[in-house]
Formats: sequence, C-alpha cells, structure tokens
Amino acid sequence: MTDTTAATDTLVIACPTDGALNRVPGARLSAAPKCGVCKSPLFAGKPVELTAVSFDRHARSSDLPLLVDFWAAWCGPCQAMAPAFARAAAQLEPTIRLGKLDTEAHQAIAARYNIRSIPTMILFHKGREIARTSGAMPAEAIVQWATANAPAR
Repeated sequence: MTDTTAATDTLVIACPTDGALNRVPGARLSAAPKCGVCKSPLFAGKPVELTAVSFDRHARSSDLPLLVDFWAAWCGPCQAMAPAFARAAAQLEPTIRLGKLDTEAHQAIAARYNIRSIPTMILFHKGREIARTSGAMPAEAIVQWATANAPAR
C-alpha cells in the first residue's frame, strides 16, 4: 500500500504502548515517529495486544485503519495464523495498524461485534467496520485482503 497522504495532512495515531494519541504529519509516517508521552516507537511492525481500554482508542480515535484478529488461546487455527498475522503487520505498517483481541478475555467486545467463529478479522476505520473475513490465512492473503479493503487516503 502506498502512502499518498499529503505532506500537510496530520494524522492522529494511538501509541501501541500506552495508548496516548499523537499527531503525526502524514509525510513522517515512514520516518519512525515516537510517542510524545512514552517515547516508544509508534510503529513496531508487530500486532498490538488490544484490551477493553485500548480497543476503542485504536479503533475509534486513531486515523489509521485497524485490522483486528479476534482469537482465543484454545483455537488451533488461531494459533496457526498468529505468525502470519505478525508478518502481515510488518508489511502493512505504517498504513494499517494490526491488533489482536483475545475473545475469551474480552467477551463484551467480541459480543459487540457478533464474533461467532474464530479466527475472524475485522477491518475498522474511525470506529466503523469496513470489512470482515473468517478463517485462517497466510500472511500474503492477509496483506492482500487488508490492502484491497482499506480506505484510500
């Protein structure tokens, strides 16, 4: 996915470490920006472990599309897809944030999005569900699916 954000556009990016909201010029997304609060990198090339607190911050408050893997520890296909999802994160950042949500630990969020089978991936943008797919995928298919469904910038 190419970054076509104009140099004057500023995006709000949630920090994967502390959830702080950071304003980053679109032209600097690829320049390894750091959180203004905790100084951690805003992009680590790996999925963010989402919680009840951080889910809404990343899904609703951040300007980046968020691809969430709804999973559970007991799910064999979820475990099999985890390395592929991590590889996809390295390829999709900084244009799409990837996050993982444990459906056992955060049942209310899973219920809110009517998660009935896992793994299920949902692509969000500014709090809205854009696309959904279920079933394990290899990294290349995750990247292709996310890129095809992500909103244009």
